[in-house]
Parts: sequence; structure tokens; C-alpha cells
Amino acid sequence: MSTLTIRRATADDSKRLTRLVRKSAAYRGDYAAMVDGYVVGGTYIEHHPVFVAVDERQRVLGFYALLVDEAELDLAFVADEAQGLGIGRMLIAHMTEEARAAGLDSVRVVAHPPAEDFYLRTGARRTGTVRPTGQIHWERPELRYDVA
Repeated sequence: MSTLTIRRATADDSKRLTRLVRKSAAYRGDYAAMVDGYVVGGTYIEHHPVFVAVDERQRVLGFYALLVDEAELDLAFVADEAQGLGIGRMLIAHMTEEARAAGLDSVRVVAHPPAEDFYLRTGARRTGTVRPTGQIHWERPELRYDVA
């Protein structure tokens, strides 16, 4: 694996992060409605702690967004071609450190159902289920990382 760096995202990363979300294989088929037209906008990136994992060529291989005021992991994606390399695990470890530094005791995650196992393997615990709303017609697992 190439050398990875986790850095704070900037508004200039917006198109690359949006593309990563929209191209995610995890959101094909029934789940496509969740990312159809989704945009990770520059204002969102500037307002929230969004961090990207980049290689030495500055290719974005993954990212996450932490909503500090809500104590919630809002977004977490790893590029399809980079999955299985430990990037997701690195991003979650970074996120928990950022959450701890922000004074949070825990971080809530409302997971995409196929991602639940990943979150459990990286230390989250299941706390419940979120009922379908809007364009989302399926229940989603609710999890929590204890970071204090």
C-alpha cells in the first residue's frame, strides 16, 4: 500500500468527495436513491470537520465527516478500489481521536445496512434501529462509538 495521509478537507475537495459517494458500489440497486444527486458541498466541508485519506499523488481514497454539535458520524466512505486496505479503519481511528479532542463522550452512527459489520469490527456497538423515512425505505442500524 502507498503512503497515506489524513488531512482536513477543503472546499476544493467537494467534487472528488461527491464523486466518491455517487460511485460507491455499496449504493447500487435498491440503495441508489440515497446518493442520487447527493453533493458534498464546499460549505458543508468548511462548516464540519471533514477529513480525507490521500495517497502520495493526492488521490482521495476515503473520507469522513463528523458533526460535532450532534456527536454524529455523518459520512464515511472508502473508494471501491481502496477497500480492504485498512483505510476505513484508519479513518475511524482518526475520527474517534477528533471526537475525543472535541470533548465528545460518544459518536452516533446511522449506518448504511451493508456497512454495519464494518462499524462493529471497528469498535462500535449497536444501540438500535432507525425507521425508514423519505426516500429511504428500509431500517438502518444505529450504532455508537464510545470515545471518552
